[in-house]
Amino acid sequence: MSTRYPFPAVNDLPEDIQARILEVQEKAGFVPNVFLGFARRPAEWRAFFAYHDALMLKEEGSLTKGEREMIVTVTSAANQCLYCVVAHGAILRIYEKKPLLADQLAVNYRKADISPRERAMLDFAMKVSERSHELEEADFAALHPHGFDDEDIWDIAAITAFFGLSNRMASFAGMQPNPEFYLMGHVPKAKPQA
Repeated sequence: MSTRYPFPAVNDLPEDIQARILEVQEKAGFVPNVFLGFARRPAEWRAFFAYHDALMLKEEGSLTKGEREMIVTVTSAANQCLYCVVAHGAILRIYEKKPLLADQLAVNYRKADISPRERAMLDFAMKVSERSHELEEADFAALHPHGFDDEDIWDIAAITAFFGLSNRMASFAGMQPNPEFYLMGHVPKAKPQA
């Protein structure tokens, strides 16, 4: 399935969006399709990536970058979003340096090789994703012994909710993962020759 909405040409985009896309391309070696998919609507692109960056790149709190990507991978799998499972699974493999982890999490996080802290975090994220109306004080209390404070719990919920939006937009638009994502973190990067 190809994308339902054709990607705009990078040269036709506003300068700030072009600059960010070129920066990502320089760092990753390719342009992730999500950057082009949302770029057809510049105001929404800016809002989407501002919130993405506020959640995923923040320095405060106890959630690691790997834990943030675990939340995205697990909840995106529950939402059956191919793009986000593959793309964020790749990032997760790189952050955690565990080539099997993303696949384990996407299939059944309860059987994955994760810590009790990570399991508690993912249990909460899944409840936010699937049954947020059933959350009660006991769900919050279960996270505190694992070192999560109320601000960390907000982050878990916000990441889950934000990627619920992202999952639905990627799926409805037919956004496909870039082929590069499938190998990232599975195969060691070639070391530059001296």
